[in-house]
Amino acid sequence: MIRVLALVPYPTGRVPGQRYRIEQWAPLLRPHGIEVTFSAFLPILGMDVLYERGHTLRKTWSTLLGYVKRLREINDVGRFDVSFVYREAALMGPTWIESHVARRRPLVFDFDDAIYLPASSAANPISRVFRRGGKAKAICRLAKHVIVGNETLAAFARQYGGAVTEIPSTIDTDVYAVCERPPNRRPVVGWTGSSTTVPYLKTLLPVFSELRRLVDYELRIIGGCVAVPGVDVRCVPWRPESEVQDLRPLDVGLMPLPDDEWSRGKCGMKALQYMGLGIPPVVSPVGVNARIVRDGVSGFHARTPAEWLDRMVLLLRDPGLRARMGAEARRTVEEGYAARVHAPRLAEIFRAVAGA
Repeated sequence: MIRVLALVPYPTGRVPGQRYRIEQWAPLLRPHGIEVTFSAFLPILGMDVLYERGHTLRKTWSTLLGYVKRLREINDVGRFDVSFVYREAALMGPTWIESHVARRRPLVFDFDDAIYLPASSAANPISRVFRRGGKAKAICRLAKHVIVGNETLAAFARQYGGAVTEIPSTIDTDVYAVCERPPNRRPVVGWTGSSTTVPYLKTLLPVFSELRRLVDYELRIIGGCVAVPGVDVRCVPWRPESEVQDLRPLDVGLMPLPDDEWSRGKCGMKALQYMGLGIPPVVSPVGVNARIVRDGVSGFHARTPAEWLDRMVLLLRDPGLRARMGAEARRTVEEGYAARVHAPRLAEIFRAVAGA
């Protein structure tokens, strides 16, 4: 059995990217002889306020606790065969933790966003002071193998890393199972995200108002909330334990994105969640979205407000079209974006790195 120590930023079960990049793969790796042990940098008390403004003392204390924990683990990493880092081993600071770990055991580095770009959360402006723009570049150089979610990220990693493998973000098709449900009294248009991505949704507010003039529908927002005059909006808090059930009522799923460098590094997770449940998506064809969603087959691409309106009207007025596109969307996930399809590839990487 190959033992992997996964140094992850967040407590397990709390952050979508971490759950879909490594947590959901862990049980699928065991039959391949890979045992993953998770170690989160941020304790739960810090995670609970991470994306809220203020709480400076609590955030500072949580960060200090995380560093103390990592100091202990540097000496403990020798019990494992491989070390794994998702995004970064610590939320702030240079790469000294990754450097020490990589000297003790071969390092596999995974990231699914353009984390090499300068960015900071509006809820945590102090992070500008402590975040180093070259951290991703440095970890790529330390790693024996770099895993990324799309070709945009792979192109960056190849400049600094040795072996680089693209493994897309995936869906557990057993959890995201398609179930028969009674039709909604009126169709439901939905979006899932967080406070950091709500601004993308807000770009569609004029479209939602115009859509209501043409079709009677409900707008369901999971993980955020906006008000749209004249539109019946239902806001649902994001909860990991009910994530799939909260998505099931959707008839159409949305993923608007600006066409910028950060968005081109995204891995299409929202679209995959909708598609895994047989929900046809309408997406901005930015980055991997253009490849994941086949326009007019498994969903629609939309670039302009007029296109967003037209695509949503077509789907909301035609249940048969929704059913056909939803079935094709599910097939796309089963064939190319299912966790069981790609877990063996990750297992092979761990075996190769441990052997080397």
